[in-house]
Amino acid sequence: MARQLHLLRATVRPRRPVPGIDPLGVSITRMRVLPTDLDLYLHVNNGTYLQMMDVARSNYIADLAGFQRLAKHRWYPVVASSTMTYRASLRPFQAFEIHTRMVGWDERITYLEQVFLRGETECARGLVAGRFLQRGTGARVPAADVVELLAPGLAQPELPAHVAEWAHAVGVAYRGS
Repeated sequence: MARQLHLLRATVRPRRPVPGIDPLGVSITRMRVLPTDLDLYLHVNNGTYLQMMDVARSNYIADLAGFQRLAKHRWYPVVASSTMTYRASLRPFQAFEIHTRMVGWDERITYLEQVFLRGETECARGLVAGRFLQRGTGARVPAADVVELLAPGLAQPELPAHVAEWAHAVGVAYRGS
């Protein structure tokens, strides 16, 4: 519940935009492990990582000054698929960062990588396939339209091979008309 409130705050009262931020660069969200994040083994519950990633993606949108622009079009983000790899535990009260970056997009989906770091130690890494829908109609918004709104003129990078392979494996990659 605590991370849902954190997400609500990050979305309703987003942090200030970062002038000149590279849309393909890293957006950093700093957090600390709360007692409510823990499972019975006293490390962060696997589901809580996903909630933390939601907060970090909201911060990424805020860094790009995107919330007002998205609201004007009535567009909102949803997760189409995600995958996680866990490497090291996060324990009570430890400080950590989530590094979020967009690695590319196709006709339907934007792909983000989110890395949990405790100092120099990588604790977890997630890939997220996100899409945007239009409020009221539920219509899917092409990823290129969203990218143009949030980062006008941004050239489309080549999608990393491991991300493209994952997108095909989980069935979210664009398959043509």
